[in-house]
Amino acid sequence: MAVRHRLIKASPRTVWSVLADGDRYAEWVVGPSSSQQMEGDWPQVGATIAYEIRLGPVRLTNETVVRRCQEPEALELEARAGVLGTARIAFELRPWGRHCLVILDEHPLQGVGGLLHNAGVEVVTQIRHRALLGRLAKVCESQARAGRSDGGRRETPAAARAQAEGGAGA
Repeated sequence: MAVRHRLIKASPRTVWSVLADGDRYAEWVVGPSSSQQMEGDWPQVGATIAYEIRLGPVRLTNETVVRRCQEPEALELEARAGVLGTARIAFELRPWGRHCLVILDEHPLQGVGGLLHNAGVEVVTQIRHRALLGRLAKVCESQARAGRSDGGRRETPAAARAQAEGGAGA
């Protein structure tokens, strides 16, 4: 099971706003060349994003579905990669002073990925996680420097409901 963490110099609210914006998925996830929301309202449970991964002339169309959303602390996804199988990818956000500690935990669930899971695959996964968390940090820290916790994008549905109900939002 590959677990990696990174301190992102942005508030947990800012990091959540990036994770919760399905249109930005390809900005910080390593692999997809493009992404689009398919079903549901990302990041609500059951919402799906489809994306394309290009490996030279080969194009793979995969999807990721939200399995657990605990705004603004946890987002758990199931990545479906066709014959390669599925994987659980979990993000945990913890306030760390005025910054955010992001803990990324991934492991295979089904298919070839689970059958071939070994120490070598763990090394590759750790390298990919380092790159993913670096990209996520770049996006979030840039957004924080611009002084926006929401990136100028729409609020998540839960934050909008909380605001409408008189809460502070997420």
